[in-house]
Amino acid sequence: MPKRTRSTIRRTLVSAAVAALTAVFVTPAAAQAAPRESRPVYSYADAVRESVWVDTGLDEDGDGRTDRVAADIVRPAEPARQGRKVPVIMDASPYYSCCGRGNESQRKTYDAQGRVVQMPLFYDNYFVPRGYAFIGVDLTGTNRSAGCVDVGGRSEIQSAKAVIDWLNGRARAYTSRTGDTPVTAGWTNGRTGMIGKSWDGTIANGVAATGVKGLRTIVPIGAISSWYDYYFAQGAPLYDGGPDELAGYVESADARAHCAAVRQKLADGSPRSGDWTPLWTERDYVEDAAQVRASVFLVHGMQDLNVRAKHFGQWWDALGRNGVRRKIWLSQTGHVDPFDFRRGAWVDTLHRWFDHELLGYDNGIDREPMADIERHPDQWVTSTVWPPRSTRAAVLHPAAGSRAGVGTLGLRPAAGTETFTDDPSLSETDWAAHLTTSTPEKAGFLTAPLRRDLRLAGSGQVTVTVTPTTGSAHLSAVLVDVGPDTIRDYADRAEGITTLADRTCWGESTAGDSACFKETAAKTAAVDYTVVSRGWADLGHYAWPAAGGPLTPGRAYTITLDLAATDHVVPAGHRLALIVAGTDKDLIDPPSTRPTLTVDLSRTTAKVPLVGGAAAFARATSGGGGGGAPAPAVLDGVRAPGATRHVPTG
Repeated sequence: MPKRTRSTIRRTLVSAAVAALTAVFVTPAAAQAAPRESRPVYSYADAVRESVWVDTGLDEDGDGRTDRVAADIVRPAEPARQGRKVPVIMDASPYYSCCGRGNESQRKTYDAQGRVVQMPLFYDNYFVPRGYAFIGVDLTGTNRSAGCVDVGGRSEIQSAKAVIDWLNGRARAYTSRTGDTPVTAGWTNGRTGMIGKSWDGTIANGVAATGVKGLRTIVPIGAISSWYDYYFAQGAPLYDGGPDELAGYVESADARAHCAAVRQKLADGSPRSGDWTPLWTERDYVEDAAQVRASVFLVHGMQDLNVRAKHFGQWWDALGRNGVRRKIWLSQTGHVDPFDFRRGAWVDTLHRWFDHELLGYDNGIDREPMADIERHPDQWVTSTVWPPRSTRAAVLHPAAGSRAGVGTLGLRPAAGTETFTDDPSLSETDWAAHLTTSTPEKAGFLTAPLRRDLRLAGSGQVTVTVTPTTGSAHLSAVLVDVGPDTIRDYADRAEGITTLADRTCWGESTAGDSACFKETAAKTAAVDYTVVSRGWADLGHYAWPAAGGPLTPGRAYTITLDLAATDHVVPAGHRLALIVAGTDKDLIDPPSTRPTLTVDLSRTTAKVPLVGGAAAFARATSGGGGGGAPAPAVLDGVRAPGATRHVPTG
C-alpha cells in the first residue's frame, strides 16, 4: 500500500479546507490576511479535461497549412463556474508518446473521445486540486501535433510560445488539428509557469529567451542552454550523431513521412567539423538572456554527463548579468529529476515557488537562500547567493615535479614542459586513477594536502599552450578532489539513484492517472577521488569557434578550455589536482590523428572559482607551495563514463 504523505493526509481535510476558503471570502478580517499556501480544495476527479490545437503561424512541413500543436489541458472545474480564473503550469515535450516522462517512463493516454486520461508525472495530480491548470504540449512533429521536429529551433520554440500567446488572447486555437471551430481560454488569467526536465526544460529556456508576455517563471531541470554545447565542446565532437538523428528519434509517423527536408536542413547545418554555424546561433538561448522576463528556478546535476554542467553555468551567469530573479538547486546526481533524489523537499519547494510566482502569495520563498547544494548524498547545504559574493578566480600554475607527468599545482608561475600522447581508449577515470603515477597519456598536477577546506563555486577555465606533433588534436582538462569520500554513483545506469518498490502519493488519483510513484534512494560509491569539473576542446578551434582548421605540427598553440560550473568542497587533508590530457573516452570523440603534445607550463594556467580567492588557496596550502609528490598508487573511483545514446531525456 502506498505510504501516506503530506498531500494524501490533506485529502481527508478537503471539506474543512473548502469551508476555510469560503470563510476567506465572507469574513472581513480574514479577507485582509493574504494567503500563504494554495490548498487542495478542488476536485481532481471532476477536473475539466480537454484538448486544443494552437496555430503556430508556421508551415514547417510544407503542406500549405500553418502547423497546429496539441495542448492537452487538465483544469479544475469549480473556479470557472465561480467566475474566477486560474494560472497555468505547462510542460512542453517531444516525449509524450515516443519515449515517456519520468523515472517510470509515463506516456499520455486518451479516452475514446481523445481527451487525456493519464498525464505523465505528478504536476496535474498535485497542482490542479490547488487551483492551477496543467497543460502538456506536444512539440511540433510529435504525438498529435502537426509540423516538424527542428530540435530547439524556431518551430519548437514557437510551438510552446504560441500556447502562451493563446492563453493570453494573442493566438488562435481550434478543437481539432484540421477543423475550423475556434476555442478560447477564458478560464485562465494567462499567468504561466513552464517546467520540464532535459529537452522539456530546454524549451522553457528558449521560450523565456523570447521575452513572451504572460510567462512568469520557468523551472528548467537538467536543461540545455545552447544546442551547440550539447553536440560540441569548443569544436570537439561529443558524440558521433547530430540533431537530424535526434529529430528522427522523437518525431511522429506523420512527421517522418513529411519532414525529410527539415531533417536534411538539420544535417547540413551541423557539420561534424565543430564549426559554429547559423543553425547553432538560432539555438543559442544564452545570447538572448537579456530578453528573459520570467524568473528562473534552475535545477541541475553537477555530474550530468548528458546535458553537461556547462549548460547551467553559462545560463545562470547570463541571467545574473541581466538582472533575472533566480533560484538554483545543484545535486551530486547525473541526469536525474529532483522528484527522484529529494522528493519531499522538492514538491514542497516547487509548490511554494509556483504559489509565489503565479498566485502572488507572499510566502517568503523569495527571501530564502538562493541556492541548495548537495554536499554529500542526501546532505544539503544552502548559500545565500550563488556563487557566494566572496568567490574569486584564483590563478593556479602547474609545475613539473620529481616524476614525469606528476607535477605540482600552486600560485607561483613555473617553467618547463610536460609531454603526453593521446590515447583514445582511456578516459578521465583512467587518468585520475593513476594521478600519482607516471603514465604516457596525461599530465597531472597536485597540490600539497590541504590544511583547510577549499570551496569551489562557479565556472572556471584552463588556458593551455601546447605543441602538437600532428595536424589535429583534442584536449581535456579535469579538476579532481584526491581523497576518500562517499559520493552518489553518477556513473551507474541510474546516475545516482536506486528505484524502490514502495510508492508515495503526491496529489489526487483517478482510475487512469495515479498520483503514486515509486520511491528512490541514493546509490552511493566509496571512492579515492572525485572528478569536480571538466572541459574539452578541439585545438584546431584555438582562434575562433566558428572555423577550426588543421594544425601545423611543431607549432605552439594557446587555447582556453571552459570548465563546467560546480560547487564542491575539497576537505582538509585532500589534494586538488589538475589533469591535462587528450581524448576523454566516451565524453568526446578522438581526433583524426594520435598526437603527442608538449605542454608549456610557463604559459599554462587554471582559473579556479574559489570562495575566498587566491588568499583562501594560500591559506589552505600553507602559502601556495606545491608540496611533495604523493607516493605512486592506483586510486579507486566510479566506473568510466559509458557510451550512451545522445538523447536529452529521462
